[in-house]
Amino acid sequence: MPQLEHLTASVATVVARMRALDSALPERDGVAVFNRVYLAVTEEVERRLDAGQFTDPQAATALDVRFAERYLAAVDAVADDRRPPACWRPLFQLRRHPGVRPLQFALAGINAHIGHDLALAVVDSCRTLGCEPADLEDEFDRVGDLLVSLEERIREDLMPGPDLLQIADPLTHLLGSWSLERARAATWSAARALWALRRFEDVAEEFTERLDAAVGFAGRMLLTPLADRVDPIRPSPPRLTGTPL
Repeated sequence: MPQLEHLTASVATVVARMRALDSALPERDGVAVFNRVYLAVTEEVERRLDAGQFTDPQAATALDVRFAERYLAAVDAVADDRRPPACWRPLFQLRRHPGVRPLQFALAGINAHIGHDLALAVVDSCRTLGCEPADLEDEFDRVGDLLVSLEERIREDLMPGPDLLQIADPLTHLLGSWSLERARAATWSAARALWALRRFEDVAEEFTERLDAAVGFAGRMLLTPLADRVDPIRPSPPRLTGTPL
């Protein structure tokens, strides 16, 4: 099955690209924070593909590769002094802001990639494989479940302070307004809508532009700079130790 072999090689290629970015970017860079998260996801997808844990490995591989290509295209655009999609601009613009915390960078990247890129990747994959979005739903759900479990780990590793103090931290309130589960459900609806609109290019283009802008707006909110202290009187809670993402 030559197409499957080509796509499997492409998974290895996108993993290699993300590893190269991980080595090249400064650790505290906001894009580097997200890249480490996404690299962990892609490596896990690759491991599960190798272990035969996907019902349709060809569909899972196509979705994984087309998904990753959207993120890497945004990275390449910025490197070439071109404008990335609106959903990615807040992360690239604020990647070195000292008032933005690592957890914000990680979730802003996930917001851009899930809220915008994944819907387009589903459509890209359907065109590659000659199938309908419904044929990719199982693989979409498996990748989504992996992202949900990883998001829980991200929040545990990067959320500052003991649990008793988190209620007073503005980061708790900011991030409580965003949900990966809701973003994932909205993305599936957007992918189905885009597929239904594929013969109406002008409407599909307008829909994509509005989706891109809306996701970018949410990302800008997630990256609101925050003070280093919980409040002006109480000192900041101690940081959790361990290897950062």
